Amino acid sequence: MKKLILLLCFFFTCMNSFSQKLEYETKSNIQYYNAATNKSDSYINERCVLDIYYPKNAKGFATIVWFHGGGLTGGNKEIPEALKDKGFAIIGVNYRLSPKVKAAKAIDDAAAAVAWVFNTISNYGGDTSQIFVSGHSAGGYLGLMIGLDKKYLQKEGIDANKIAGLIPFSGQCITHFEIRKERGIPDTQPTIDEFAPLFYVRADAPSLLLITGDRELEMLGRYEENAYMARMMKLVGHKQTKLYELDGYGHGMTEPGFPLLVNEVNRILKEKQSKK
Repeated sequence: MKKLILLLCFFFTCMNSFSQKLEYETKSNIQYYNAATNKSDSYINERCVLDIYYPKNAKGFATIVWFHGGGLTGGNKEIPEALKDKGFAIIGVNYRLSPKVKAAKAIDDAAAAVAWVFNTISNYGGDTSQIFVSGHSAGGYLGLMIGLDKKYLQKEGIDANKIAGLIPFSGQCITHFEIRKERGIPDTQPTIDEFAPLFYVRADAPSLLLITGDRELEMLGRYEENAYMARMMKLVGHKQTKLYELDGYGHGMTEPGFPLLVNEVNRILKEKQSKK
């Protein structure tokens, strides 16, 4: 038994040492639309770019696509510090913003960015079967829309079910309030239409982890939207839906959420490995 313990300690020490020796590189402002599209639209050319942070000289790593928040009217791409040095590639995405364009254009951009990842990450050493989609608030909404409504990624030639996991932070599950605002619908009037992730609950969707702040501290009814999403996903037969409520944290709950994101990615990767 002592020999086994010593061997295990040696193994984990080696693994930790390997992880620490990974070197990372960042490449910034990569355009994710094709050259013709960029040339045809100056705002796409300016705004539709992403940054990639990835382990150099590594193969088969997982990738987390991170969409920033900002109500579909503001915000900028970021590589969250809490996700660095974990063995993953992290991709921070910019997308077009309202009112310069209709808010729904951001969904098209999110799909184009994720398609870029599927088509390109292997060039950096990443594994296309290990692509996760996450983001905060408006970013969480975008991830849910392209992960549940398959038409957005289908237009890009990608099956949304190839996403390894959807992990939105405080994402809106009803129709986004900026889209409702464009239509003259108040923030306090819930709407579920073709721009609501809830409209697309389905049993065969990717693994789904919903994370929100405290229901009494969150924005509007954000926890309740996510709770309804979790319930309806389970009722339609989805087997991989979980909901976490972070007691004591409001809408800006990213810092306590990041370890949950990392744990969920590792859980799914371990599950995939065990099935091989």
